[in-house]
Amino acid sequence: MSRSSVVPPFAVISGAQVNGVLKGRQKEVVDIVERAYRIHGEGATVNPPSYFLKFPDRPSSRIIALPASIGGEVQVDGLKWISSFPENVEAGIPRASAVLILNDHATGYPIACLESSIISAARTAASAALAAAKLAEGRGERPRRVGFIGTGLIARYLHTYLAGTGWSFETAGVHDLSADSAAGFAGYLAQAEGVGEVTVHDSAESLIRSSDLVVLATIAGTPHIHDAEWFSHNPLVLHVSLRDLAPEVILAAANITDDIEHCLKADTSLHLTEQRLGHRDFVDGTLYDVLTGAVAVPADRPVIFSPFGLGVLDLAVGKHVLDSVRERGELAVVEDFFHELRRHG
Repeated sequence: MSRSSVVPPFAVISGAQVNGVLKGRQKEVVDIVERAYRIHGEGATVNPPSYFLKFPDRPSSRIIALPASIGGEVQVDGLKWISSFPENVEAGIPRASAVLILNDHATGYPIACLESSIISAARTAASAALAAAKLAEGRGERPRRVGFIGTGLIARYLHTYLAGTGWSFETAGVHDLSADSAAGFAGYLAQAEGVGEVTVHDSAESLIRSSDLVVLATIAGTPHIHDAEWFSHNPLVLHVSLRDLAPEVILAAANITDDIEHCLKADTSLHLTEQRLGHRDFVDGTLYDVLTGAVAVPADRPVIFSPFGLGVLDLAVGKHVLDSVRERGELAVVEDFFHELRRHG
């Protein structure tokens, strides 16, 4: 058999197709993400450090490359290439855009290019929802008061995944530096089921003190929350944006992350704390440790989940999308994408 006869086809999957597979299937995506975390915890992944492309003339913007490989039942390699250009919001378009390239596990050939802003948001929200459920389970009860600091796409997805996996709340708080964004998100929450009374807070302190589940989904580059006393009621904190909390807050809490090596880099709150102390003893463990019972969840102090966001999660969700679109008979294959297949012409 010639090598050219086993070169896999290459497909392009649009955001509409991705949305068609994932929309309304929050429990399924959370299960996919949990399996990916377990595969990662068992050592059957390769997840190198992310690479940050930054621009001297555009200091607020960046593009991040997340290469990864996942084994187990998924068996795919690939790369997420995701940009963050905050000024896009003023122009009326989303801050983030992304593509995901999947590579065939056997040949290394690219097999698909998927629109990935939806995949990225879904896996981020699924990861946080999974952590919220498992951490709350470890404490014996679910929080009833939720608060969102940062009210963009990720906050909306995170609420959708909490609601889609059985969460409901008596109250919901909202805080954002943009009054328009806060009002828009509050309006979204007010239309959702299982939310209760919605309040827009004029300060992060007010929101945190009135919430048992705090969601941090900002674009902050440096810590802006410094007072550990704000968390004296011991809430669960989903620190999705990674750089909101000062070391004083980190040190007063139990700290869970998705991968210690990845999260203690790039001046995250955990990384700043490590730099101050010279050690990592303040990190209690990973979500995999919680899933396997290796780490107990304390109830006598705040619990902070800080997920760096692993490329293997994107691969797992992306492979699920690819398989689903193929099964539906809707895969758009680019014929003759690979042209030079004869070694000597």
